[in-house]
Amino acid sequence: MSTNPKAVLPKLSFWQIWNMCFGFFGIQFGWSLQMGNMSAIYEYLGASPEQIPGLWLAAPMTGLIVQPIIGYMSDRTWHPKLGRRRPYFLVGAILSSLALFIMPNSSAIWMAAGVLWILDSSINISMEPFRAFVADNLDKKQQPMGFAMQSMFIGLASFVAGYLPQKLVQWFGVSRDKTAGGIPENIMYSFYIGGAVFLLAVLYTVIKSKEYPPADPDWKNKLDAEGKGFMGGVKEIFSSVTNMPDQMKRLALVNFLTWPGLFLMWFYYSTGVASDIFGGNTTTSSDVYTQGLEYANTTSAILNLVTFGFSFTLPFWVNKLGKKYTHTICLLLGGAGLISVNYVTEPSYLYLSMGLVGIAWASILSMPYSMLAGCIPPHKMGIYMGIFNFFIVLPEIIASLFFGNVMETVLHNDRLLAVQVGGGLLIAAAIVCAIVVKENE
Repeated sequence: MSTNPKAVLPKLSFWQIWNMCFGFFGIQFGWSLQMGNMSAIYEYLGASPEQIPGLWLAAPMTGLIVQPIIGYMSDRTWHPKLGRRRPYFLVGAILSSLALFIMPNSSAIWMAAGVLWILDSSINISMEPFRAFVADNLDKKQQPMGFAMQSMFIGLASFVAGYLPQKLVQWFGVSRDKTAGGIPENIMYSFYIGGAVFLLAVLYTVIKSKEYPPADPDWKNKLDAEGKGFMGGVKEIFSSVTNMPDQMKRLALVNFLTWPGLFLMWFYYSTGVASDIFGGNTTTSSDVYTQGLEYANTTSAILNLVTFGFSFTLPFWVNKLGKKYTHTICLLLGGAGLISVNYVTEPSYLYLSMGLVGIAWASILSMPYSMLAGCIPPHKMGIYMGIFNFFIVLPEIIASLFFGNVMETVLHNDRLLAVQVGGGLLIAAAIVCAIVVKENE
C-alpha cells in the first residue's frame, strides 16, 4: 500500500529534502549533549566508572520498547494537517526539550538516571518516525540522498553541541564552577540551549515539509484487520520480527557488532581523556578534569564535522563502490580510529583518531537504512524501522548490564582500553558486512 496518491513518488528538490531532514539537527543536538556529558554528570554526582554502563541502561531499554510501538502507531496514523509521522516529531520534541531543561538540575545520581529515562523515551518518539519519513517520501534513487542529508545534519549538530560548553566559557564568560547541585554551570547552560534548539528545529520540519496521504481510502481498515488494539499491536510486532526480510537479518548482524563499539566510546571516551590523558579527577583536580572533558568534546566535535563533510560524498562513493563496500570501508576506518586512541602521545592526535570515527559515523547513520529501505513493505515502514532498532539497543542492553563487571575485573577500570575494545568491534562489523550483506536485494 503506497502512502502516495500517485503511482510514482515525485522527485524532490535539494531544499525540499533539506526541510524534511532539518528536524534531525535538533534531535541530534540534544542527543549529542547527552552522549558527551552524561557519563561526566554521573561522575560529578558521585558515580564510579564500573557503575556507568548500568546507569546508561535507559537509552537502550527505552529504544527497545518505544521505537517499535511508535513505528506501529505512526503506520496507522493520518492527521489531516500534520500527516503520519509529524505528530510524533512534535510531541517527542516538546517532551525532550522539557527533559533537557531538567537534566542539569539533577541533584543526585538517581534523579539524573530517572530524567535520562524520560529524555531517551521522548527522543525516541521524535527520532523513530524520521527514518520512515524519508523512506515514505523519497523513491529508491533519492533515498540515499535523504539518509545522507540526515547524516549531514547529525554531524553538524554534534559538532556544534560538542564545542558548546567550551565556547560558552570562552565567548560568554560562563563559569566552569559547579552549581549547588554539583553540575558545572557551562554544562547546565548547554543543556538549556539544547532544549530550545531541539524544539525549534523539529518545528521547522513540521511546518516546512509535507506528507502524502494514503492512496487507498480503506487503508486504515486493512491495517486494523491485521491487528487492532494493544494485543493486536503486540501480535503485529512479533509477526513482523519473525518475518523479517533476509537482507534485514544480515544488516541486523552488522549493527549488532557496530553499536557496542560506539557505546563503549560514548561510555568512556570523554572521561578517559579527562582522567588518563589530562590526569584529572572529579575531586582533587576537578578543573583539570573539566578541561579534559572539554578537550574530548572538541575532538568529538571534529568527529562530527568530518561526518558533516563526508556525508556529502556518500552518494559518490555509493556510485563507485556500492552501498555494501562503502559501509565496509567506513567501518574499518572507524575501528582503526578508536583503537588508535589508546596509543596517542599528544592530545592533538585525538583529532585524527576521531576524524576516522567521523567517516564511519556518517556511514553508520545512513548506509544501513538505505540498504534496508528497499526491502521493507511500504505500509510497514514505521514498524520495521522500529524493529531494526532492536539490533542497536539489544547489544547496548547487554553492555549496560554486563560490561561494568568486565570493566572492573578484566580492564581494571581502564577507560581508554574499553574504547579500544570498541574499535575491535567496528572492525568485526566491517568483516561481517563484507561477507554476508547483499549489494542489491
